[in-house]
Amino acid sequence: MMVPAVLLLLGALTAVAAPRLLARADWPDREPVLALWVWQCVVAAVLLCCALSMTLSAAAAWQAVRGHVFAPAPRSVVEAYALGTADAWAPTTAVALACGGVWSAAMLLREVVRARARRGLRRAELLVRAPLLPGEESGADRLVVLEGERPDAWWLPGPSPRLVITTAALRRLKGRQLDAVLAHEQGHARARHDWLLHCSAALAGGFPQVPVFAAFRDEMHRLVELAADDMASRRFGRLTTALALVGLNEHRGVFGPCPAAQAHVPQRVHRLLTPPNRLPAARRLRLTAAASLVPVIPVLVTVIPGLRALG
Repeated sequence: MMVPAVLLLLGALTAVAAPRLLARADWPDREPVLALWVWQCVVAAVLLCCALSMTLSAAAAWQAVRGHVFAPAPRSVVEAYALGTADAWAPTTAVALACGGVWSAAMLLREVVRARARRGLRRAELLVRAPLLPGEESGADRLVVLEGERPDAWWLPGPSPRLVITTAALRRLKGRQLDAVLAHEQGHARARHDWLLHCSAALAGGFPQVPVFAAFRDEMHRLVELAADDMASRRFGRLTTALALVGLNEHRGVFGPCPAAQAHVPQRVHRLLTPPNRLPAARRLRLTAAASLVPVIPVLVTVIPGLRALG
């Protein structure tokens, strides 16, 4: 009964090695969309290793679970996994991994509930500061302009999305700069970056001692901004997008000698003004294919004994 242990070892190796390899690579900033996909595949592989190990450990510990998991399989396949030789660690492993799965689901639910509560508060504030006009439908997509002394713009997701911009931003941004800001926020909405942020925050909050989940959360916050910057720059130019980014953030002090919050903004502006060369299409395709195979490896490790038994 070695397959659950191999799966756990594979998950731990992926969780340790993948973030280090990605941190040393020079291409994630050049291809943020591809980097987002690679990170999702890595985390999916780690979670899949845990889920498959939990399933096989439970099958080894309890006959009822084994009957459900291997119900359609011939006897030779069941014998290939040597489930009857499991030690006392099998139920402990299964219960521990099941608790981890329940905890992950609870953390994701908590993150979604908190996000909905924050959206509800912001929507209530919008209704106070920008009430609906007579005859205007509340469910219609619309641009909301708020009176404000600070230039700002953000996308408020939900059943009736809102693109919000302050009057200070309208005064500061000129022409295509405003279009670039709107394109940036619309890029977040089209790619559903909010769900990536929710999932990464839930995993990092539920398992703060697991470095791969903390790195996943931090990289999601950084990469989604780079991806949205690229979406805007492809339509309105890198210089225009960079000037719009400066106009929205220079009052925050992020370009000073000691930037506190949003320290990534100067790096984003520098990246827009000195654009790195994109990877060749062939290498992008190879990286995409390699990342897609990462979650497949735990599945192969799981089914190989059964395939060997079938001959």
